[in-house]
Amino acid sequence: MLLRGHRPKTPRATIHAFITSFVTLNHQPWLGRFAAVWGAGGFLALLVFALYRLTPIAIEGFSVPWQWYHWVVFVANSVFMAYSEGYKGFQINYSPRLAGRARYLLQNATPLTAILAPFFCMSFFAAEKRRVITSWVLTAMIIVFIVAVQSLPQPWRGLLDAGVVVGLAWGIVTTLICLFASTNSQATQDIE
Repeated sequence: MLLRGHRPKTPRATIHAFITSFVTLNHQPWLGRFAAVWGAGGFLALLVFALYRLTPIAIEGFSVPWQWYHWVVFVANSVFMAYSEGYKGFQINYSPRLAGRARYLLQNATPLTAILAPFFCMSFFAAEKRRVITSWVLTAMIIVFIVAVQSLPQPWRGLLDAGVVVGLAWGIVTTLICLFASTNSQATQDIE
């Protein structure tokens, strides 16, 4: 039975209403909390998993006899990775931005950004074009590096992975610190 002046929804209008509700701002506090925890937690889980997988390989590298040049490469690589990946990459750039984007999700999550929260926090979408491109290119470079290092024999693979372990551990700690600081801060963070 049709009410006077009421038109039944067409399939197209129903689909449009569903999509609009899925991508528009939803002011439900649980959605924002879920998105922030899922975004930051998903990223941290990725780092912890990589650390879990690489640490035994790095330790295995010490089971092979080393020459003096192995030690030089080990120390240089560890210092380089601590500075470039840990300090410059995570502490100065990535961790504060990830924490800011997770904080942004607390108040501005949509169902779509909640589902894709780890990718949102890692700036794979909904960021400046330059930042999105940088995120995708950096991820591709990391994948190429992983594939290349996997083919190396020990102790080379272990000593290179040891530097990555240092950088990842630094990244986990600084990300946790930045997340803690952003939850205790009233200041708005730059999410780009």
